[in-house]
Amino acid sequence: MRIASLSRTALIFAALLSAIPAAAAPPAASSAQAKAPKAADLVQDGQLIDLQQPKYTLLFRELEQKHGFSQQELRQIFQGQKISRKVLELMDRPWEAKPYYKYFPLFITEQNIRTGKMKLKEHKVLLDRVEQQFGVDRETIVAIWAVETKYGTNQGDFNVLQTLNTLFDAYPRRSDFFRGQLIDFLRLCKENSVDPHAIKGSYAGAFGQTQFIPSSFRDFAVSFDGDRKRDVWNSVPDVLASIANYIKKHGWVLNAPVYAELGHELKDSRLIAAFKQDRKGRITWQAVRDTQQARIPPSPGGRALSIVGLELDPQQSAYTFRYVAGYPNFQAITEWNHSNRYAMAVTELAEAFKKP
Repeated sequence: MRIASLSRTALIFAALLSAIPAAAAPPAASSAQAKAPKAADLVQDGQLIDLQQPKYTLLFRELEQKHGFSQQELRQIFQGQKISRKVLELMDRPWEAKPYYKYFPLFITEQNIRTGKMKLKEHKVLLDRVEQQFGVDRETIVAIWAVETKYGTNQGDFNVLQTLNTLFDAYPRRSDFFRGQLIDFLRLCKENSVDPHAIKGSYAGAFGQTQFIPSSFRDFAVSFDGDRKRDVWNSVPDVLASIANYIKKHGWVLNAPVYAELGHELKDSRLIAAFKQDRKGRITWQAVRDTQQARIPPSPGGRALSIVGLELDPQQSAYTFRYVAGYPNFQAITEWNHSNRYAMAVTELAEAFKKP
């Protein structure tokens, strides 16, 4: 979800904004499901979006009646909008679908580790303040910053307006979700007198150094540099504080454990059941400790743990998975990105920052 520098208009957008992502293998698909075309197979790249569709009529009505857009504004925004086939292709093969042994080397690199250690030193005073106010460990904040945008250097080169229209119009599985994101995005642009055509971001409509989607920006972005403007594009204080605010509001506990190693085998059906439920599975830490005979730390507040399986390279290991228990802090990261692989890569990158 990244790539390229922002246009001057996007920079203006940022300046004007005022305070306001392994489960067990899925069931085998039926032959009919296996042959079902993907969203990208049903469109041509660059085809015009049909604005006469009922769903666009209803969208325009809501934007007019509820959010104060004029018909002229809507024509200027939507006229000539085209499908991006690449967006649809990427949505159906996200990086997080890779097995963990192929996924983590994308982010846990010598360069990322060196840069992260440098950023921790460079922004020590700022991170002292962020850690004190939000109660989120600084290494995790910086690791998310690294994984999302390589410390802000890779913010995305997809046109956000086109992306959100493509996903609303041509990605049926999540059309309703992206309808809401499109509305939130246009409201942000209208409130700050910014051209929505100018903003670049990821193939899923995320933008800035935080890669917030529009609804997350509205809910979690904060100003931390004293100007009361929430600038997740150019203000490092706002970026780091916004990451911390999101994670804190999803249950992070400062200096608490994030995960614990469980070995290569799950020894109880309850753990297996939790593992098969992916990030939604939960089991008491006492049950994990007792059944796995593992010396693991207590969970803050006695909260339940998740069971995570991380795929091992079959050419380098006799085992299929490395199992870990995900503590509430781990679960907080999966609220940022719903992939257990993502959360583990962030966590292990944060650990690498602490090593000499």
